[in-house]
Amino acid sequence: MKHAISWFEIPATDIDRAQQFYEAVFQVKLTNMDFDNMKMRAFPLDDPMDGVGGTIIDTGGFHKPSATEGPLLYLNGNPDVQIFLDRAQAAGATVMVPKTKIGEDYGYMAIILDSEGNRIAFHSVPEKYLQP
Repeated sequence: MKHAISWFEIPATDIDRAQQFYEAVFQVKLTNMDFDNMKMRAFPLDDPMDGVGGTIIDTGGFHKPSATEGPLLYLNGNPDVQIFLDRAQAAGATVMVPKTKIGEDYGYMAIILDSEGNRIAFHSVPEKYLQP
């Protein structure tokens, strides 16, 4: 198993607001993947066979944002969690846990409350693991 996660879905109650938030934080363009019964915006994925993909999703209630319940998703915050934390705050996020060192071999993490009321975390690896 190369990745423990293959796909994720972040709940949204206002798909356009959520799209604007995540595009601002990650400085990417999300792709519209709407279906009859759900609205989805997909994060870009270079190689579907070798990466982790995911969406922001509005199913009208099946997926529910939560600040306290359910799994905590850690999104890629490389090369520095603080960059993503600053962008998230500028886009309206609330910081729940500021940039925190996990350990010499584990890097840094931070947790925010996103535009939809979800707890979302960022993780960055230690600098020694980043390729020049």
